[in-house]
Order: sequence, then C-alpha cells, then structure tokens
Amino acid sequence: MTMISKEEVQHIAQLARIRVDEKDVEKLQKNLSEILDYFNVLGEVDVSRVEPMTHSIALQNVSREDVARSKDLTLTQKLIDMFPAIREGFLKVKAIFSR
Repeated sequence: MTMISKEEVQHIAQLARIRVDEKDVEKLQKNLSEILDYFNVLGEVDVSRVEPMTHSIALQNVSREDVARSKDLTLTQKLIDMFPAIREGFLKVKAIFSR
C-alpha cells in the first residue's frame, strides 16, 4: 500500500479549502491511500478488447433537420402587410416589460 504523507493530506485539504483536524489526518491518510491503491488496481485491468465509448448510454439525436419548411414568402409578406405598426422594417408591438 502506498501511504500518503501527512503533508500531502494537509496540502489536499488546503486545495479543497477544508479544515482538517490533526486527529483526522491519520484516518484520511489511510482512506486516501486505499483509494489510490484501488485506482492502481483499475489501471491493471486489461481493456484492450473493450470498444472506447464517450457516454455510458447510447444516445441518438431526435431533433429534426433545420430546414426551411416553405419558400413561399407571399404568406409572410401578407402577414407583415396586415401588421398595424411597422417601424424601420421591424414589427412594432406594445411593451411587455415596464421600466
């Protein structure tokens, strides 16, 4: 087992911005060392025949294609022409937010 030093535990606590009592340092040394040893065990696992993946669940894009539905601009122009207030090419509406 690779043992982490007390200084390393205190440095990790400082980086994490947590206060660690001196009585808890030894327990944290043991726990962190066990965690690192477990990662070493995981590093020894043969994954050469495992296909790489980017996500644990196979996802599919369910969005529609972003394609214009109609090229007939006459309907759009008719709606714009019927609008009561147009200013500098923009459709003018009543304010919905108060200042």
